[in-house]
Amino acid sequence: MVCLLLNACSNTRYLQQDQELLTKTSVVVNGTLSSTEKNNLKSDLSSRSLMLQQPNSKFLGTRLKVWLYNQKSHEKKSNWFWNLILAERNLEAPAIYDSTKTTESLNRMIAYLNNQGYFYATAAYKENTRNRKTTVTYEVNTGKNFVIKKINYDIPDTAIRNIVKAGEKFSLLKVNAPYKAENLNGERERLTRLIRDAGYFKFNRDLVSFTVDTLNKSLFLDPLNPFASMPTVLSADQRPTMDVDVVIKNPEDSATDLTKVFYLHDIIIYPDFSPLSNTSDTTFKTYSGRVLTVKFHEDIIRPRVLARAIQLRKNEKYSIQNYNNTVNRLYDLNLWQSVTVQYRERKDTAQKLDAYILLTPRKKQELSANIDITTSSDYFVGSGVTLGYRHFNLNRSANELHITLKGGLEVVRNSSAFDLQAREYGLNADLVMPRFLLPFRLRQNNRSTARTRISAGWNNLTRIDRFDIRQLNASFGYEWNESQYKRWIVKPFTLNYVGVTLNSLFKDTVVDRNPYLRRSFEPAFIGGEGITYTFSNNDIFHQRQNSFFRANFEESGLWLKGINGLTNWVTSGRESLETLSNVNISQFLRLELDFRHYWNYSKSSIATRAYAGVGIPYGQSDVLPYIRQFTSGGPNSIRAWRLRTLGPGSFRDTSSIAEIFPDQTGDMKLEGNVEYRFDLFRLFGGSMNLKGATFLDFGNIWMLKRDTLRTGADFQFSNLYNDLAIGTGAGLRLDFTYFLIRFDWGIPLKKPYPSEKNKSGWFVNQWTLGDARWRRENIIWNIAIGYPF
Repeated sequence: MVCLLLNACSNTRYLQQDQELLTKTSVVVNGTLSSTEKNNLKSDLSSRSLMLQQPNSKFLGTRLKVWLYNQKSHEKKSNWFWNLILAERNLEAPAIYDSTKTTESLNRMIAYLNNQGYFYATAAYKENTRNRKTTVTYEVNTGKNFVIKKINYDIPDTAIRNIVKAGEKFSLLKVNAPYKAENLNGERERLTRLIRDAGYFKFNRDLVSFTVDTLNKSLFLDPLNPFASMPTVLSADQRPTMDVDVVIKNPEDSATDLTKVFYLHDIIIYPDFSPLSNTSDTTFKTYSGRVLTVKFHEDIIRPRVLARAIQLRKNEKYSIQNYNNTVNRLYDLNLWQSVTVQYRERKDTAQKLDAYILLTPRKKQELSANIDITTSSDYFVGSGVTLGYRHFNLNRSANELHITLKGGLEVVRNSSAFDLQAREYGLNADLVMPRFLLPFRLRQNNRSTARTRISAGWNNLTRIDRFDIRQLNASFGYEWNESQYKRWIVKPFTLNYVGVTLNSLFKDTVVDRNPYLRRSFEPAFIGGEGITYTFSNNDIFHQRQNSFFRANFEESGLWLKGINGLTNWVTSGRESLETLSNVNISQFLRLELDFRHYWNYSKSSIATRAYAGVGIPYGQSDVLPYIRQFTSGGPNSIRAWRLRTLGPGSFRDTSSIAEIFPDQTGDMKLEGNVEYRFDLFRLFGGSMNLKGATFLDFGNIWMLKRDTLRTGADFQFSNLYNDLAIGTGAGLRLDFTYFLIRFDWGIPLKKPYPSEKNKSGWFVNQWTLGDARWRRENIIWNIAIGYPF
């Protein structure tokens, strides 16, 4: 009713007699283009830089901000309520239609299309005015765009020509590719970086130019202006072609250094340089090594650590890539607030540079503390304390040490006193070294950031008169970036031990009667190896589309079984690792694959995800350990089902225990998600962005072997379609930039278990959205932090 009322309030009442309100603009693209190309062009042509006039924004179908603007500017509302509502961020002046801006927009659109190679493009517009409201439709006919037929190189300098030809496969100009002016600009920058990276310190972009010539000039009616008219002899599927000449001329002054190679001479580093210091300060102490010279006041870092990080070497050619690698790797050591590299020409030697590396150090140690006080329905007060210590430069080798100590208590209030209900304490430590810790020397990629991580932790949780759980975690592994987009984590050693002691009364009366609790309190002994590979190209070069891929492989039991056999041999068969720990060793292989792709638009995006996971027990193990099995449902999975309630397969647990403790797990998982995300409006002065989403989720979990207690739980390819669960829904996101709160409402479309009413499993015909009880039982609410994928 409010929206209808606001819509009825005319926003044209206060316009002058010769003014109209611009209410809508649209772009129609005609041409021999694919649907994707048309959508991209529509988006580009609708941008504010090309379409100079934009209609006012709408909220729930109304121009609320314009109405509020009129209330303040013309109605002069000024009491306390209106002063609160009529803040500047909520006001928007009416968009008055201006035909001169429409004409300028047409000119800009045609110029943009010409830069995209559509030299035959034409554009016109239609305006429609009714009740002092104007809509404008831009009609664009792209015609045929030119394609590059041949690329020639006019480079007299043989050395520079060889450099350009060697990097030709990375050129932004491709034969048979459409012509785009932006590619010429990008290619000029690429060639400048490529040539400077080969040692040409003073080479600049002005030396690179392009000549663009059309072929078959006889086909044009006006050979002096080949773009004045479209040739009539081109067939429907034929595109006009052009040659592109890449020109890099030698400077007219032969004495200039623009096309001369420069070499590095001295590498001088200041590891404790202050912003107020001067490189000519004579109080610096000096260490001269084979690779570099270190000048310092305090000996805060070992020279060999600096030598590994710095990619600049004496007598090597000047290189932009080595400069970037040096800066990045010095920052990755996490020891300095700022890193500056300066090159200075030597006065005594031609074409020689000295590199000065100025480093401003940060504090090398940090202390942190976090205190939590909570209350809950099952305890009166709870408190937790977490203390953290962090050393960034242990042993002056850029080794990072992280130590976390935590403890907590829960207190219940009885009729006459306070009693301790639970206590927890734990210690975790991580040692991160900026290199591969190996018994042999390994050649390292200059772009990679290698780290060795050693982790260990102990945690103890005691619930008075119920249970005592002890956890031991340890791992040893390597982390490095293969390239800008590729990252590896290899852990040749991982260990996870969980020991459980149950109070006899609690065990007999509670745990043994509940399968979920019984499995949750099972001891676990998992030790093995793991490899994780991640690819992500979400950067400024992939703003329209970007992808993410993660593959994780884990093996457990191989080296633990070796220790188990060795212990058995040493004790002559009397003891083994399993008998000493009273826990069987889990042996399994586990693989996860996660692929995501994103299409990004100005105010919306489409996110897709495909996930596959499988775990295979081997050796003496018949099943996967409980903590390594797969689950489905919940806020980050198929949101139309609650966590752990879906599957496996077509099995459905209808027991009373499942209503309280849902716990469905499987050996295999397949899942897919599609989500359309869009902006709604900004709140609180722009500090929060309210966004919306609609989604479709599908998938399930399965057992690899037949389970006699769960009919239909095993995976069979012929039943894959019937076993798929499909859900849909909508959501809201409160985006505070640094974190995001997500609300999702999911509803099933297809259930994997058939019913008497519906053998196919499709659930849409059973929707009863008007029934409050049905909504409570079938619409699932999810609250989470961050996006699901």
